[in-house]
Amino acid sequence: MDPHTDLFQRHRSRLLGLAYRMLGTPADAEDVLHDAWLRWHAQDKTCLDDPEAWLVTVTTRLALDRLRHAKVEREHYTGPWLPEPLIESEDQPDTQAEQAETLTMSFLLMLERLSAEERAAFLLHEVFDYSHAEAATILDITEDACRQRVHRAKQRVRDERTRFTVNAQTQRRLLERFAQALDQPTNENLHALFAEDAMHISDGGGLATATLRPLLGATRITHLYLQVAKHEQDHHVQRRLHTLNDAPVLLTWVDGQLTTATWIECDGERIVALHALRNPEKLARLAAVTKAEDGTSLH
Repeated sequence: MDPHTDLFQRHRSRLLGLAYRMLGTPADAEDVLHDAWLRWHAQDKTCLDDPEAWLVTVTTRLALDRLRHAKVEREHYTGPWLPEPLIESEDQPDTQAEQAETLTMSFLLMLERLSAEERAAFLLHEVFDYSHAEAATILDITEDACRQRVHRAKQRVRDERTRFTVNAQTQRRLLERFAQALDQPTNENLHALFAEDAMHISDGGGLATATLRPLLGATRITHLYLQVAKHEQDHHVQRRLHTLNDAPVLLTWVDGQLTTATWIECDGERIVALHALRNPEKLARLAAVTKAEDGTSLH
């Protein structure tokens, strides 16, 4: 491997982590890295004082352009849009230098509340520890403009980020109870799991049955999953717990097909939010990797 390729590969996981957090889709993040590599390959390296800064700048700007385009496309997406999870067998972003919590589905959804410009500034400063001046240079804006973007972003996400801080073991325990309640689906079993103001978000992308808007309230969510359990009665169903994006996830197979990946947020006692990924295009790579795994069967 030549020195320039080696340098790119040494920074690849960090660049991938930035691109994925920007875009929420592994394929888009990989495309950004591919474009960054092509530009790096064509770049005259002798004129670079700081190659790492150059790579981060190019990756950020490519991701920013792609995110702006993606936000326009997502306005026409059928129903709610959820990020696509990273697969354990794929090249993973660096989770040691950065906070692993910033890869969770909850964090990525929180970032969706921001404009593309706010998201980039927030990630560079808050997650990747660049100063306002450094982030401003990467984004080609003034330092004051960068400070304003970071400040607005922090205001938008502060309440969401600090509302519930629950460890993975508690989330896993509630997911296990949720799976067990689906095995013995009664109104009481299910309703007891949800906070009264719980929210359910399902992403089918127009390709799978899913709620077309967020569903609010324990009673409505309970009714939904009673219907789900009723539909599953005539099918072979298997549920397994895995860890994806640094959080427990419940995977559901129906007649051998992966149909749902479910993440939750909780307050320690009850589920306050469910994120159900049902779009088969987003589940395809996950299905290919987990199909042959034994996992932890709950059914």
